[in-house]
Amino acid sequence: MAAANLLSEEAFSCPVCCDIFGDPVLLSCSHSVCRTCLQQFWETKGSQECPVCRRRSSKSDPPCNRALKNLCETFLESRSQRASSWSEVLCSLHKEKLKLFCLEDQQPVCVVCHLSKAHKNHNCCPIDEANKLKISLERLQQNLKALEEVKQTCDKTAAHIKCQAQHTERQIKEEFEKLHQFLRDEESARIAALKEEEEQKSHMMRRKIEEMNGEIESLSDKIRNLQKEIEAEDILFLQVRITLSPSLHLSLSISLSLRCANCKLQTEPEKVSALLINVAKHLSSLKFRVWENMQKILQYTPVTLDPNTAHPHLHLSDDLTTVEHRPQTSLLPDHPERFEVYPCVLGSEGFNSGTHCWDVDVGGSEYWALGVIRESESRKGSSVWSSVWSLCYSKSSDEYWISCPGQADHVLTPTEKLQRVRVQLDWNRGKVTFTDLITSSHLHTITHTFTDTVFPIIYSYSSPVRLLPAKISRVTVLEPM
Repeated sequence: MAAANLLSEEAFSCPVCCDIFGDPVLLSCSHSVCRTCLQQFWETKGSQECPVCRRRSSKSDPPCNRALKNLCETFLESRSQRASSWSEVLCSLHKEKLKLFCLEDQQPVCVVCHLSKAHKNHNCCPIDEANKLKISLERLQQNLKALEEVKQTCDKTAAHIKCQAQHTERQIKEEFEKLHQFLRDEESARIAALKEEEEQKSHMMRRKIEEMNGEIESLSDKIRNLQKEIEAEDILFLQVRITLSPSLHLSLSISLSLRCANCKLQTEPEKVSALLINVAKHLSSLKFRVWENMQKILQYTPVTLDPNTAHPHLHLSDDLTTVEHRPQTSLLPDHPERFEVYPCVLGSEGFNSGTHCWDVDVGGSEYWALGVIRESESRKGSSVWSSVWSLCYSKSSDEYWISCPGQADHVLTPTEKLQRVRVQLDWNRGKVTFTDLITSSHLHTITHTFTDTVFPIIYSYSSPVRLLPAKISRVTVLEPM
């Protein structure tokens, strides 16, 4: 009885009906449920699953959990005894009924005790009134305890908000640092290309200038030599003109003219072209070209996960695309958005129109489920799965099946073990289609008329499950308007 008193009422409550166990049965997964609740749940689902973890039960008639049943009976008996009135108990000193309650000492007393020296000047009231006061006090204490629990939750939430903000800020800085590094690398590469072109063309110009200097020096020498010859020939020409015949004079004039003509033809410089920096190549649509190259490092995932909805046993990757089940419970504040019983997590965005598609790598996960869930469904308790349209897998039974609210499970028999699955939601037409990405084969299409927003949901109980990025098509440049 003492052991039962140490436990709270929640420890003896059925997870389905939330009442004290009357006839608890023990499932193969070690969870206990009322026998009546279990039969009703199995009749509704059409399969023998645990209402808590959804693992298949190996027995159609689970055994009674006698140890838990005995503890529940002891707990109820103890609670009944605590509720009995003090007025039926006799005073240990005077053997009189305890009809009064001493407000000073906070204890029940008899009439003789009230007149005795120990309680003579103390304020006392009838035990019935004291019981009412005690009940009021207990209610106030319960309210105080509830407020303290809410305050603790608020304190945890405030601390978690600060941690979330710091962690998110750090991730944002890391992502922008990657972009900054990419831009710095692009800048360095383009400046290096410009410097290389500058060096090549500067080298060509230096070589051309050296050649020109050589030609200028050679031509200058020829001019000086020719001037000397002209001066010498002028003297000779005058002498010949005076003393020689006209025919010799004509011959000397022709020789001088030919030499001048040859010098002019040999010294014409070659035209220089295509030696300037190709500025247009380096600056033309620079921002667009950089952005085009940036697509090589970018990834887009149509659906990302919402960490605020993840069960405490689930761990999400920093990019919110991978979920992994870990035994250690995360110290996260409890709030209505977070799953409590099932290890599930929702997508960060809900859909209430249009067509949406996301690919999931289930890999070697032993227990998983993919699908959509109504936004209005509570994340607490074991009734969550009554609003989920999903494709499920269990390694223990080696079965794939389709689960829909209010319908019996539909077993699937794919030709190969599923590794990558595509989930396609057509909200307007009321369809959820599952496809095997490896074989491109259609698995199943669920039909339902959706009336409110639905969110992607992932159930993971073992190895990581990862959302795959979508392919990004290259930008198409349109004709100018």
